[in-house]
Amino acid sequence: MRIGVLALQGAVAEHIRSLEAAGAEAVAVKRTEELDELQGLVIPGGESTTIGKLMRKYGFMEAIRSFSAQGKPIFGTCAGLIVLADQIEGQEEAHLKLMDMTVARNAFGRQRESFETDLPVKGIDETVRAVFIRAPLIKSVGPQVDVLSTYNDEIVTARQGTLLAASYHPELTDDYRLHAYFVDMVKEAAAAGSKA
Repeated sequence: MRIGVLALQGAVAEHIRSLEAAGAEAVAVKRTEELDELQGLVIPGGESTTIGKLMRKYGFMEAIRSFSAQGKPIFGTCAGLIVLADQIEGQEEAHLKLMDMTVARNAFGRQRESFETDLPVKGIDETVRAVFIRAPLIKSVGPQVDVLSTYNDEIVTARQGTLLAASYHPELTDDYRLHAYFVDMVKEAAAAGSKA
């Protein structure tokens, strides 16, 4: 499985390390044509407004929507979750609008309110180590979205078909099980695609 990490901003090297630990071949993606060679894509954390601007500047908006339309999985973490969302609270314009959810930016406060916790995630046997840094929250989801985990009754991990979103940074720990979960999603999608 060859999985790309969108390398416009954010913790690219850390995601590559986690994906490789989960058994995938991982590459940094800087140009839209590189998407053609991938079976899955990670949109890392960073600053969602900046990532959105860079995606528009380099033609990634349409390219990633097309990638998703082919049934190829996408995993958004922290700012990447915001980029996937259909609606962003307090903002008129969302980015990719792929995932049926409304998100709130910086819902957990500023940098100093960052924290780590062990999170139970549906579909993963043991708890996942999660690092929350200026994390967004999923405020509401549509009927197609499966809530995988909550923290203080707020949604922090969700899946909609081939789309996976996490409010936190799983790549900043040595726990790569959420990445392994995504690699399994990519394998399933590739197997389904080869049968089509």
